Amino acid sequence: MPKNLLIVESPAKAKTIGKYLGPDYEVVASLGHIKDLPPNSLGVDIESDFKPSYVTIKGKEKTITSLRKAAKDKDTVFLGPDPDREGEAIAWHIAESLGKDKHRFRRVLLHELTPKAIKEAMAAPVDISVPRFESQQTRRILDRLMGYLISPLLWGKLKRGLSAGRVQSVALRLIVERERQIYAFDPEEYWTLQAILEKDDQEFAANLTKIAGEKANLRTKEETDRVLDRLAGLPLVVKTITVKDKKKNASPPFTTSSLQQAAFNRFGYTPTRTMSLAQQLYEGLQLPEGTIGLITYMRTDSVRVSDQAASDAEALVKERFGEDHLPAKRNFYRNKKGAQDAHEAIRPTSVFRDPESLKGILSQEQQNLYSLVWGRFLASQMAPMIYHQTSVELMAEDLLFRASGSVVKFKGFSAVYSQPKEEDELNILRHLKEGETLVPNSLKPEQHFTQPPPRFNEATLVKELEDKGIGRPSTYASIISTLRHKGYVEGQKGQLRPTEMGFAVNDLLVENFPELLNVAFTADLEEDLDHIEEGHEDRLAILNKLYKPLAHNLATASKQMANIRIHGIAVDMPCANCGKVGGVTIRYGRNGFYLHCANCNATSDFTRNDKGEPVPVPDPILKEELNCEKCGRPMVLKKGPYGHFLACSGYPGCKNTLPLKVSDGVAELRANEPPPEIPEGYDVTCPRCQNPMQVKRAGNGNWFFGCSTYPKCTATKPFPTEFRCPLPDCDGYLVERRTKRGVFHGCTNYPKCNFGTTSTPVKDPCPECSLPYRLKKKSKDGDETVYCPNPACPAHVPEELGIGRGLRGRAAKKAEAATPDAKDAGKASPETAGKASAKTAGKASAKAAAPKASAKAAAPKASAKTAADKATAKAASKPAAKATPKAPRKTAAKAAGKGDAKAAARPDARAEPQDAPKTTTVLRKPRANKADEGASPAK
Repeated sequence: MPKNLLIVESPAKAKTIGKYLGPDYEVVASLGHIKDLPPNSLGVDIESDFKPSYVTIKGKEKTITSLRKAAKDKDTVFLGPDPDREGEAIAWHIAESLGKDKHRFRRVLLHELTPKAIKEAMAAPVDISVPRFESQQTRRILDRLMGYLISPLLWGKLKRGLSAGRVQSVALRLIVERERQIYAFDPEEYWTLQAILEKDDQEFAANLTKIAGEKANLRTKEETDRVLDRLAGLPLVVKTITVKDKKKNASPPFTTSSLQQAAFNRFGYTPTRTMSLAQQLYEGLQLPEGTIGLITYMRTDSVRVSDQAASDAEALVKERFGEDHLPAKRNFYRNKKGAQDAHEAIRPTSVFRDPESLKGILSQEQQNLYSLVWGRFLASQMAPMIYHQTSVELMAEDLLFRASGSVVKFKGFSAVYSQPKEEDELNILRHLKEGETLVPNSLKPEQHFTQPPPRFNEATLVKELEDKGIGRPSTYASIISTLRHKGYVEGQKGQLRPTEMGFAVNDLLVENFPELLNVAFTADLEEDLDHIEEGHEDRLAILNKLYKPLAHNLATASKQMANIRIHGIAVDMPCANCGKVGGVTIRYGRNGFYLHCANCNATSDFTRNDKGEPVPVPDPILKEELNCEKCGRPMVLKKGPYGHFLACSGYPGCKNTLPLKVSDGVAELRANEPPPEIPEGYDVTCPRCQNPMQVKRAGNGNWFFGCSTYPKCTATKPFPTEFRCPLPDCDGYLVERRTKRGVFHGCTNYPKCNFGTTSTPVKDPCPECSLPYRLKKKSKDGDETVYCPNPACPAHVPEELGIGRGLRGRAAKKAEAATPDAKDAGKASPETAGKASAKTAGKASAKAAAPKASAKAAAPKASAKTAADKATAKAASKPAAKATPKAPRKTAAKAAGKGDAKAAARPDARAEPQDAPKTTTVLRKPRANKADEGASPAK
């Protein structure tokens, strides 16, 4: 029987470590945090020195019970959560829950998951760091105070469910202010002039740089034409030729933020995706020699590397490239100001394990990221790149032209990490001689305009946050994810643009909480948290530092914050309807933001022009006037959540509606298309009253089934597509389902079959397994990937690649059970929820989820009895849901109920909890059925 217990965060990590510690150790997983502040109350006693009240996270009761059972009769309990502040808090709460007086606890810091590093860490345990825990606790309390005290103000003034956050709101401010800089930017015209010259039958270009010793500043075409007139017929004389060697040093190894930036720029991976892949590489993958972590801990702000790692890199460089590729003195990189330097830089656990040796073992995305980390680290230990640079100056009277070129003399680090571009012009320039005369073949003037500052993309926003000291790199992914999820920003061509909601929320917060939304104030708080961890600062002083301005601003904002729902945001523009100025405001309603005129009560949608000014969007023009087919009264144009439609003017006496199709500002009645054929075998019996169902069409044009006894029975069913469920032993069809988070396709046999995917089915037979369709996934950058949804097909893309999310519930367990590792997954720690074998956990989850999910489908308002059942049912009904900063409790609970090690191991499982009070999202019935159910049409 094992004498010692090691508790880590994820089952994947437990599996990796358990294989190297031997029979004296049992390794189990806590599945992230087990305690947190209560979700539905402040949980902080401000009057009692900000004393927090922690509660067990829903769904973690069973986890704590299993941990207590595993710890019973153990000599020592080792706590091995991740070596950062969050990990320290997890270790503290585990020790507290298991009883500090009952067991001997020791903290283990696992910076890399290799046999050697694991054994060294276990041989040198330490005590739980109280200052580090206090730092995390202070950060959590600060976030809770801002989120729970400010967010309700936004709910009353704008929309329920909005949130404010200590770091999140400052990040939003940066994006909004950048957008307004772009709006306010006035482009200026300028011109450049290029002379095309020839030497030895080869052309090269020289640019005009100076006029009469001053920088060439051609503002207009007229100025450029005057210079062209002067140059007419004039030769250019070579004045000077400068040849020199230049060095370019290697970049330091990756930190969290620099890895996120590089992965975005090189592969287009979002910070969230990058951290998920890095987590997989850190926690360990199955290699021929066993399960081994491939990179060191990925949440770090340090560029420091161990002496052993640097020595290994030097040995590899000497072997592969020669001793001349090593620097004369080992490279040393200085950390940025304010870096915690708690961990090494991100590097491969063994530099001798090159990316080529892992091909066919790693997925393509894992391979890309590992190659990036491996190449950057190895290059950081190599000699600089040396290149020749030649610069030539040519004169025509007082007009100075310059041409330059470079060629690599010594590749140095670029032999590994990057390949510079060689310029052929250099060979031409080196053949020139001082005093030589050249006659231009042509002169090329070109008009330009100054450009506004670029919008942030996810990589540049991460860089901006890091440069300004806002937040910590480990939180950047969750911050950006929250901004997207809340609808504050949207991605357009890879850029982050604030939405109308983002503008409104930012303006309310900046106006009413100027100190808390100050960039410098937020950055100073991050330094204060570091000082607490170092033991140089008292947490109570830091909490008071934030709470004093917060309390003052709250008292003022509760009285003075503008109510956008009622009063709106004043806009200095004439009304498009009555022409009067001074009464137009931007308001928010159930269909979004709109323009309202107080003078004539007219409303309209709007867009913004290049200057950010609202531009009204007129209602479409009806192609023909129609009367109600039921009562004969005129039909009028209305707008609902899915766009414009026709409604009877006799409402509410007559509730008839007709769908419209809008094109180029003209609205016409949607053609009476016949409904599609019902797939053979699809049950069209009402699930409530067992009467036949009828095919109906919603206001948005989608087909669905409604009970023939409506309005007595209001049951509906989605209309199935022609595509069969790809999972074996399932005779269901795919149906389109809608949630607040978007559209996905699920199986009609839910909850018996939990297949779901956010990809789009397309009629494209799979060449491997002859499935009559495949799935198409479109990335944020517009790239499309087509893959087979059949998990048994060689062309199938597994879920962990982030492309398809087809395997859910029982199907996921069947797929895992078919792999050799499935059995090993249960051996590491049989006592806990997270370490049950994939096969056993899948069966248990399916049995527990089926009755709950069935009950939820029959009565959407019924609540699940347990958190595990809730998480299982919710995961089955919402397969398209993305990870958000709310994920810690939900993801961990879901993993505990389903035995999903990968879900619990994702970095988002440890992201900062959402600052705003928790709101519940449920899967709604099709909103478009309201007209058929007798509901009031949207006005």
